[in-house]
Amino acid sequence: MTNERAVLSHGRPEPTSLGRRGAAALVFGASASVLVVELVSLRLLAPYLGLTLETNTLVIGVALAAIAIGSWAGGRAADVVPPRRALGPLLAVSGVAVAVTPFAVRGAGAISDATLLMLVASLAIIVPGTLLAAVTPMVTKLRLTDLHKTGTVVGQLSGIGTAGAIVGTVLTGFVLISRVPVSGIMIGLGAALVIAAALVELRVRGLRSVGAAALLVVAGGGAVAVAPGGCDAETTYHCAVIVTDPDRAAGRVLLLDSAPHSYVDLADPTYLRFDYAKAMVSVIETAYPAGQALQAYHIGGGGLTVPRYLDRVRPGTVSLVSEIDSGVVRIDTERLGLKTGDGIDIRVEDARLGLGRLADDSRNLIIGDAFGGVSVPWHLTTREAVQQVDRVLTEDGVYLVNLLDFGPLAFARAEVATLTEAFAHVALATETDTLTDGDGAGGNLVVIASNRPINVDAAVDRLTQRGAKWDVITGAELTEWTGDAPVLTDDYAPVDQLLTPYSVR
Repeated sequence: MTNERAVLSHGRPEPTSLGRRGAAALVFGASASVLVVELVSLRLLAPYLGLTLETNTLVIGVALAAIAIGSWAGGRAADVVPPRRALGPLLAVSGVAVAVTPFAVRGAGAISDATLLMLVASLAIIVPGTLLAAVTPMVTKLRLTDLHKTGTVVGQLSGIGTAGAIVGTVLTGFVLISRVPVSGIMIGLGAALVIAAALVELRVRGLRSVGAAALLVVAGGGAVAVAPGGCDAETTYHCAVIVTDPDRAAGRVLLLDSAPHSYVDLADPTYLRFDYAKAMVSVIETAYPAGQALQAYHIGGGGLTVPRYLDRVRPGTVSLVSEIDSGVVRIDTERLGLKTGDGIDIRVEDARLGLGRLADDSRNLIIGDAFGGVSVPWHLTTREAVQQVDRVLTEDGVYLVNLLDFGPLAFARAEVATLTEAFAHVALATETDTLTDGDGAGGNLVVIASNRPINVDAAVDRLTQRGAKWDVITGAELTEWTGDAPVLTDDYAPVDQLLTPYSVR
């Protein structure tokens, strides 16, 4: 007669030493930990790879591969070794791997070797992800003591694991990243996993083999504290670094995820270092009479270079800024000298939503200067977003948008096509080499859009006086350059794919 108790291959019953609550806690915690590692890995990679669709796809794909490998291998191993003796080592080793991840990723990033960084980042996800994913089949084997309840046990543990993944995702995205540095999250999670391993080992065979893992976690935490590639501030969306200009004592460069976003002179807000800012200001100076106060709306804040400039040279100007990252706003006030009452009103919000809240014909200048990594967030580039811009602008208003593109400039062409559909007059300003070089170096491009003519020649003259060698193309020349580029819409806006050539620079 068949014995319906779970039996090991050598014929002896396997004592579970694991109650229902303990099993649920292990599966829940392991699944939650995998998602915490996945989301935090995106933050660790952002300073070196940017926050792009490709980076997200890489991390998600590697994490899913780790879960698949761990589930398969863990199930096979559960039929070969006693699961109750494997759980402790799985948790301990995964805890050590998680704790040293910030050190490993930042160390590889500092070397500036993309291949090494990708390898280290993949291992940093695969190793703990695989080990943690193996916990569920191990626990399942321990809980399967009655063949008549196989479906119940498997279904319950699967549901508990999914719930853990959800909690791990929500907790990381809404709580941890906004309050704890990513290195602290990883060290804390690593320590928690080692503690869990110690509790399991206490139940099975005492604290033997846990001490070494705990020491490694402490060592890994110390290494992270001195690891290269750290941030001056870890905001909700970015790793932010403030660099002092060696040639100008009051000059500060704001780096977000290793990319220079803004230059601010703490003593002289009229000083402009980046050519794209010079281009925007040159257009503004030729589009509006000197000294005229403006009602300006800024999509993206960064270091607030242009709002500060307008406040100084056009008294009475009101600049409303939509900046999605409260941490960047905090840097502006604490590190970049922004004071209240500077004629700059900052709202922490998504600019697409902010646009929707503005009244018709309420702004005579709109500036788009928002980036996620190297790309403009796709939902700010589409026909529907541009229609909102057109609605908010006055009849003689001007829209200036800063783009970054590389290689064949496919994204810039698509955005110009999108703006041309909505505005009667569109021009493109950029360095001459950006349009003519075939090496894919790319650079900044400023698109000028309005329903009234803009004196682009005068803008170029002003820009030349500022020492920037930029050209402006418009009319038939711009139409020919744009070619058959697609119009971006909310239904079809492959911004990251159009920017793909940047990755092979």
